[in-house]
Amino acid sequence: MVGRKRRGHRSNGLVLHDIRGPSKTLTEPAAFAEERSCQCRAPHERLTITQARRGTPVDRPVRVYADGIFDLFHSGHARALMQAKNLFPNGYLIVGVCSDELTHKYKGFTVMTEEERYEALRHCRYVDEVMRDAPWTLTPEFLEKHKIDFVAHDDIPYSSAGSEDVYRQIKEAGMFAPTQRTEGISTSDIITRIVRDYDVYARRNLQRGYTAKELNVSFINEKKYRLQNQVDKMKEKVKNVEEKSKHFVYKVEEKSHDLIQKWEEKSREFIGNFLELFGPDGTWKQVFQERSGRMLQALSPRQSPTGSPTRSPTRERSPSPTSRWPFNKTSPPSSPKAASASVSSMSEGEDEKGGEGPPALERTSRPTASLIRAPSQTSSLQMQVS
Repeated sequence: MVGRKRRGHRSNGLVLHDIRGPSKTLTEPAAFAEERSCQCRAPHERLTITQARRGTPVDRPVRVYADGIFDLFHSGHARALMQAKNLFPNGYLIVGVCSDELTHKYKGFTVMTEEERYEALRHCRYVDEVMRDAPWTLTPEFLEKHKIDFVAHDDIPYSSAGSEDVYRQIKEAGMFAPTQRTEGISTSDIITRIVRDYDVYARRNLQRGYTAKELNVSFINEKKYRLQNQVDKMKEKVKNVEEKSKHFVYKVEEKSHDLIQKWEEKSREFIGNFLELFGPDGTWKQVFQERSGRMLQALSPRQSPTGSPTRSPTRERSPSPTSRWPFNKTSPPSSPKAASASVSSMSEGEDEKGGEGPPALERTSRPTASLIRAPSQTSSLQMQVS
């Protein structure tokens, strides 16, 4: 059962304790080796690869050891540990991590410290146990002490510490279980990428707030990197403006297309309404004809009813009060004597014409008679005119 430690069982009269320890859950990191000391009083019987692959009892797991530096822990490391964990049905993976002192002495400087490398291994799902300060070269005493059945590593000879292959003795003893390397990824490849693109990462970290002293960058390079960052920002802004302008132009084109379509529809509707109103058979023509008929009917004279008195076509208009004077262009007589003189001259003119009818004499005789018979009225009229 998960999390429960098996106290032990009897085999040939000897009590054997479970050297695997409690199972690791996915909610907890792997334990360190010193926290799970191997306490087995019975002699450790090594297994052959055939026996290990055939399967072992639950209380006798196959203890597999894999060691390394594991600097900048990456997917290649994880895949190697996955293969080591799954070499045998009942495998228990112990990972040994070398310290900074041994690594700097035999291999070189590391990016991560040993504590960071320990923690990276503890959080790998395939690791059951992490061994700190692991030895650079494996000895029979070390293997016996930690009850290791097999050592897992890739089959490529690893020359170090004056030896052409540090795993040569393990291979000769039949305890070596090979794994496959993951091509295209390694710690050296990652460091090569960083060194190759050093300027890019230096500018990146300067932009994120790191100082030139922390990055070990000179004053001139710092100014150069900051200027390049400003240029890159301007380029990014120009690019964003171009993208926004393209988007704006696309929207304008789309809206203009919609407006053109609406304008065409409205134009068709306007032309249809115009033709319906002003066309050959339009409403306006009917209205115009109807109103023209009414106007013509109103202007044309009506026929008089039969039996009604008709006016004489030679009937004269009644003279206006001013036309009663015998002389239109002269003022009224100023005295009775002048009035009588004008009357006499008028009568003489009428006699000379001779042929004029009585109506003219009648028109002139009426005011003369009135002037002669009513001299008092003539004088009052003269006073009003003056």
